[in-house]
Amino acid sequence: MRTILFALALCASAPAVAQVHVDIQIPLPPMPGLVVVQPGVEVVEAYDEEVFYHRGWFWTRRGPVWYRARSPEARFVHVEPRYVPQTLVRLPPPGHYRHYRAEARASRREWRAEERDRRRDWKAQEKRERRQEREDRKERHEREKEHRGHGHGHDDRGRGRD
Repeated sequence: MRTILFALALCASAPAVAQVHVDIQIPLPPMPGLVVVQPGVEVVEAYDEEVFYHRGWFWTRRGPVWYRARSPEARFVHVEPRYVPQTLVRLPPPGHYRHYRAEARASRREWRAEERDRRRDWKAQEKRERRQEREDRKERHEREKEHRGHGHGHDDRGRGRD
């Protein structure tokens, strides 16, 4: 029994070395068309999967797991999360760039510009309203200041003093 316990203790204390190698194959065209989706990041245009190109690597994700390949023909190899560029991590959720086309980018850009204009107009309107409220308060305060002491029991007339 001691021998078994000693053997188990020895196995438990020995460091376990295990490596897992995961890769996937994505049949990309030899020279895929790329569309810029943000500075430094491109996506394979009109493709069934999201495949990004960033700093000389093709990247794809399956859920939270990222893979990369040096060329469109190569196998995509699993990448530890700490090695995935933050630019890619901050991309919109999976599926956003699936079947992505350059024309969609133009309409999205127009929509964003319109949204930005609406927000700017809304903020400007709010600013005008706040300024008007401040001016109205200041004006009311000045009127109240002018009328203080007149006819509100603050003067000495009518109290019987000579």
